[in-house]
Amino acid sequence: MTEQREAQILDFNPAVAKEAIDVELRENLRMVEAIVFASREPVSEKTLIDRLPEGSDLKTILEELKQVYSGRGVNLVQIGANWAFRTADDLGFLLQREAVEVKRLSRAALEVMAIIAYHQPVTRAEIEEVRGVSTSKGTLDVLMETGWVRMRGRRRTPGRPITYGTNDEFLAHFGLAELADLPGLDELKGAGLLQSQLPANFSMPLPNDDEELAEDEDPLSFEDIEEFGLLPPVAE
Repeated sequence: MTEQREAQILDFNPAVAKEAIDVELRENLRMVEAIVFASREPVSEKTLIDRLPEGSDLKTILEELKQVYSGRGVNLVQIGANWAFRTADDLGFLLQREAVEVKRLSRAALEVMAIIAYHQPVTRAEIEEVRGVSTSKGTLDVLMETGWVRMRGRRRTPGRPITYGTNDEFLAHFGLAELADLPGLDELKGAGLLQSQLPANFSMPLPNDDEELAEDEDPLSFEDIEEFGLLPPVAE
């Protein structure tokens, strides 16, 4: 053992090392807190990683910050792969006067919303197959206007139909961190939303919110984006 290595071992102080780690963690917590607080939109984990010191343990930092805010008026919440501060659920009544009145969705729109959430990526024809009735374009338009549904791409089948999926606004509105948090079969039956006696071959689809296009999907073309008005607004 070299004299330098021996000196390092003799000089090592666990208390000092722990204090240094705690100081680094507190500083990283302050950084993440500042970034998320200053952002008008939920912040992606990639953005946080890019702005933190190299080697920072983002998962630990986020979990620690969630605990810090768990009993306060605002909470740190996960929305997909993004993070944001939101008013605590039990204090929502304080903001009712400022809340924008939301129109009730029709039963048809709710059914379509549920099918998209559980079956995405899904086409209009596939939605109609599940519902057993036709679905008007207006119903899909309403859901897209709410910001809960988005056009993903085009299915690689004859006619190249548009595929639909949910987005982070859907997760945020329903208080979900990810689509996997959607209620399963037992929960739906317990809430009375499904019959207790179900067909033997009945099964619940597994929600999938993968941002990547599926193997049978093509990205929307520029013409599609222009036709459907999906271009971002031009800054003045």
